[in-house]
Amino acid sequence: MDSGEFVNRSLFRVEILPFLLWFLALVMATMVGDYLFHFFGLVWVGRYLGIPGTVLIVLSLVYSLRKRRIIRTGNPARLLKLHEFLTWLGTLMVLIHAGVHFNAVLPWLATLAMMVNVISGLVGRYLLGRSRRHLAHEQERYRLQGLSKDAIATEMFWNAVTYEWMSRWRAVHFPISYAFAVLAMGHIVSILIFWKWP
Repeated sequence: MDSGEFVNRSLFRVEILPFLLWFLALVMATMVGDYLFHFFGLVWVGRYLGIPGTVLIVLSLVYSLRKRRIIRTGNPARLLKLHEFLTWLGTLMVLIHAGVHFNAVLPWLATLAMMVNVISGLVGRYLLGRSRRHLAHEQERYRLQGLSKDAIATEMFWNAVTYEWMSRWRAVHFPISYAFAVLAMGHIVSILIFWKWP
């Protein structure tokens, strides 16, 4: 096995695999959670899981506030990990809630926007970092082979174009975040309006 093949396998294990496992864990936990609520006759609990799930997702936005320097306290690296965990857990709760009580278009749209948002966030978290490291490795490999800067640029052209497109993940992530927020608020308001208050 040559060093390039070894590095590619290592990068897959270190970067791509966590992305897939994180997302698969979310899907599996949703299915298991939904099944257990039905099995134990606790379907009514799912009706209320949307509330703490939404609260956790809102709390995860502290990282975004810190990143944009709207707030000044908190370690950005720790807040990023907290953002990822709270978003994952909140999304799990909302998906179980959606699976148990889903009978209107607005909640479906909100959940779809939430899932696209989660996937785009995971792409930004894992795949973009992996691509950046891969480009740096390839550039160094070509440099060690004695290629000139122009030759390296030629060899790296399509990788650089691919990376440039991937680096635009925020162009999907942020609008979908706002769409999810609007759809979720619409869902919450409609629930409050049509709730059968005692």
